[in-house]
This record gives sequence, C-alpha cells and structure tokens, in this order.
Amino acid sequence: MTIHPNLLERAGGACELCRSAEGIAAMAVAPRSDEIVACEACRREIVGDIEEAHRWHCLNETAWSEHPAVQVVSWRVLGRIEEPWAAELREQLYLDEDTSAWAKESAGGASSAGAQKTVDSNGTELQDGDSVTLIKDLDVKGAGFTAKRGTLVKGIRLADDPELIEGRVQKTVIYLRTEFLKKA
Repeated sequence: MTIHPNLLERAGGACELCRSAEGIAAMAVAPRSDEIVACEACRREIVGDIEEAHRWHCLNETAWSEHPAVQVVSWRVLGRIEEPWAAELREQLYLDEDTSAWAKESAGGASSAGAQKTVDSNGTELQDGDSVTLIKDLDVKGAGFTAKRGTLVKGIRLADDPELIEGRVQKTVIYLRTEFLKKA
C-alpha cells in the first residue's frame, strides 16, 4: 500500500510503532479506513503471530501517540503479548470511548468479545468490570506466587479469547482461565 504524503509526514518517515525506517508502508486499521505507517516486521506480527515479544517494548512510548489508529494497533498488540509488562501497559492506556470501541472491533466489524460470550465456571456471563472469585489455587508462572482459592479479583477485563479474563492479583496483571473462577 502506498503511503499518502500527509501520512508519511505525520509518521516522520518511519514506522509509527517501532520507529524503523526500513520497509515502511501504509497499513489500514480494520475495520475502519484509517491508516498507520508500519515497517515490514511490525506488519508481519500485527497480522500474524507475535514471534518476538521483546521487540514490542517500543510500545511503551508509541502507545501514547495522539493518533487513534496508532493507539488502536498498540492496544491490540499489547493484548496478544503474554508478558506482564504488556498487560500492565495495556491496563494503563487511556482510550476515549470511540477509540476503545474501535480497538475492540474485529476486522468483520463485530466486537471481539461479542463473537463468543465469556462465562465463568458456572456458565454465568462475565462483563468488563465484573468481580470474580478464584475457585482453585493457581500457580502464576513467571511471577513467583500462587493465587489462592477464594481470592477476589475486581474490575476484570475480557480478553480476546473467551476462555480468558485479565485481572490484577497481588498487584500483578495476569490472565486467568474462566474455568477456574466464578462471578462474585
């Protein structure tokens, strides 16, 4: 996709995510027609698998862009990185209501959470902001602690995968499998 001169100027002639100038091209941010400038490496991981989570530390700066399309891509990529720093950064981001709705939309125009309902172990539907209780002790890999049965997790966020939710346990943002919790 060719880069419109205004878009190239806005991007400063580099990828709006990692600031690389190699292999840049315009990339539409579905399902809207807004575009960002992204290098080949970023484009490959945006549409495919995240192969190198460490390369996305650049989002610590670019996620705060004033341009909604860059914010949306940053939010979506952070949600796919299974690292504590990514979950924490995503939680800190402030997206206005319209940008947040756009970030949660899939290429088909439907909400990613709406494609399949997220339910707890009892089949009760969960929503962003709900509180849940753990029904089993869970070892938190990489964080060095066990989330104990009965722990209340407030203000959850639904993940792209309907079998996962995002929550904060012992000041650490983690993903929890819905089969191990119930709505509080």
